[in-house]
Amino acid sequence: MAKSHMVIPDIQAKPGVSLEYLSWIGEYILDKKPDVLICIGDFADMPSLSSYDKGKKSFEGRRYKEDIKAATEAMSLLLAPIKIYNQKQAIQKGKQYKPRMVLTLGNHEERIVRVCDNSPELDGVVSYADLPYRDWEVHDFLKPVEIDGIVYVHYLANPMTGKPYGGTALNQLAKVGKSFIVGHKQTLDIATRFTIGGIQQWGIIAGASYPHDEPYKGYQGNEHWRGILYLHRVLDGSCDPMIISLDYLKERYYS
Repeated sequence: MAKSHMVIPDIQAKPGVSLEYLSWIGEYILDKKPDVLICIGDFADMPSLSSYDKGKKSFEGRRYKEDIKAATEAMSLLLAPIKIYNQKQAIQKGKQYKPRMVLTLGNHEERIVRVCDNSPELDGVVSYADLPYRDWEVHDFLKPVEIDGIVYVHYLANPMTGKPYGGTALNQLAKVGKSFIVGHKQTLDIATRFTIGGIQQWGIIAGASYPHDEPYKGYQGNEHWRGILYLHRVLDGSCDPMIISLDYLKERYYS
């Protein structure tokens, strides 16, 4: 039986940026009520654990507890429409909305593991348990999860190096030979092909579901697509994908 999937690319929630847009995504999820929600990773940005700019002026003032606070607020905004709806349904003894909720950890969340490896004294002080993911079925960083024939993971890794595969979605589809949806890369790249047996496969790279700009990317690097994906009729790796931009969600739900 075909199902519907809603895919939320990288959110990168962090202190100092507006998180209001997450309520728009939450309202859209409630309107559509997909069978499966997939958060593709890097929901939390965790800038206090970044090694990229540690020691630079831009790093001053960062705090782990503030990172967790931002991620918690973001998740609360995202799930609030569903929780309010279910509370009302419970009072009225109606049917509640209970989708399967899957979250694949990204490299930004994995910073928690890396900092403990580099500073063993922090083991047990900081952990994945601090993240606000209790409502989700959480999968380890780079561990693929296959749902209705589509592989979800933060990015597809070259088995020889562990680094992300380069190239287009079509190139990656040829390498892995299965339908996939990944995040990580701030772009929207969609490819499809039919196998010799007549099965349609999809490869989608969609790595940005946030409106804020990232200073490290510069003026031109921040010009990219931002939004979510809704997959109709998902079955055996085939689907009818629909692209929903944050601009559309803002027009529909901003108040």
